Amino acid sequence: MNYKVIDKEKYYRKGVFRHFSEDCKCSTSITARIDVTDLVAYSKKTETKFYINFLYILSKVLNSREDYRMGYLWQTDELICYDVINPTQYVFHEDTETCTPVYTEYCENYEKFYAAALRDVEEAKKTREYGLDIANHPNWFDASFISWLSYDSLHLELPDGYLYFAPIINWGKYREENGRLVMPVTVRLNHAIADGYLVANVFRLLEQEIRTGFSPL
Repeated sequence: MNYKVIDKEKYYRKGVFRHFSEDCKCSTSITARIDVTDLVAYSKKTETKFYINFLYILSKVLNSREDYRMGYLWQTDELICYDVINPTQYVFHEDTETCTPVYTEYCENYEKFYAAALRDVEEAKKTREYGLDIANHPNWFDASFISWLSYDSLHLELPDGYLYFAPIINWGKYREENGRLVMPVTVRLNHAIADGYLVANVFRLLEQEIRTGFSPL
């Protein structure tokens, strides 16, 4: 885990950061539907798992810009940017109706990431422990698939005074609309390091990655 310390006086969002980290501590989230038609087609054609393919795209998008890799060290009151952030995915156990967090390291190489994510999921199926370990995984973001519902909105609350900068991403079942397959995605970021543009930009980048990297073969 490597990171650089951001000089708050030279930070390009200096004024916004000060306001939303001191005067008005809050987060911002947007739920929107993205077109996953090509990604579904690719997954079926290659007999790969749509879920892991989307997890790879999501991880790639969030690592593509420093704004999505920010962190806060409360011990030293430092704003930092991690070199890389990794997804914390989840396995749902039908028998206990509980989840187990799965820590998968991001790798830009798709084949390596896919194999690692698949292995990590299979390993997590062997336990029923919750096993969340935030203290030893500071540069990990939450990536949670709500597989039972193609929802219209989702809101996740965090204490206003808690400067938690890691992205929190949820997505639901895709469904057909006007001949295309669309999927609800919710992006939550702390307002101190992200505004509406940066949140909305995640959706644009996701669809761009699907079009350019995962079009049907």
